[in-house]
Amino acid sequence: MQIYLIRRPIFAKILFMKISILADDILFDHLVQLNEKVIWNRIHQLELSVIDDKVDAFINLMENASEFDYSYIQKPVFINSVIDTLQEKNQSNLVVRINGWNGFIQKNVWEIAGAMHTKHEEILNTLNKKHEIVADQPGFVAPRVIAMIINEAYFAKSEAVSTEDEIDTAMKLGTNYPKGPFEWCREIGIQQVYKLLKKLSLQDKRYLPSSQLIMEATIS
Repeated sequence: MQIYLIRRPIFAKILFMKISILADDILFDHLVQLNEKVIWNRIHQLELSVIDDKVDAFINLMENASEFDYSYIQKPVFINSVIDTLQEKNQSNLVVRINGWNGFIQKNVWEIAGAMHTKHEEILNTLNKKHEIVADQPGFVAPRVIAMIINEAYFAKSEAVSTEDEIDTAMKLGTNYPKGPFEWCREIGIQQVYKLLKKLSLQDKRYLPSSQLIMEATIS
């Protein structure tokens, strides 16, 4: 008598992470492509009723993300806050700042300010993002540098040194940067650049915005 053993297939349990997100179309489309095992709960305004207790984290990439109170969210929170610090806004210890500017959020490494917990790191690993911890100061590191480069380019433009296209080309060829200062400014948004320079200039006059940049930011 022969006995046949029927092996049942063993299916690995697939764990899905659920993240609520508030973002524009460009940034949302970038994040949803990072990991197919993330269930994205996209919301369009910050309300108590739309932050599900079952979510693993909340990400707010809107420009005014720092203006909200997140103390009622007992999960890791990531907010786009390049200019305002956590201390200034008295945010809870579950909130960390990230650079959510367009062109930076797409990078593999995020600058983060705040108290990182294990859950924050789990979210970043799931999104295939590395991170660098920086001080809770306005502008992080990269935005400060880029904003100053953009400002210098506007000084050159105002003095009729060259055109925007020529300055962009010279920067890319001379420094091997991926973008020129005016290209960066258009991608980030001149209003954001101006606000950061204005904030930084309160402590360091090297960041005083050029009159040309102020004028274009005012009329845009």
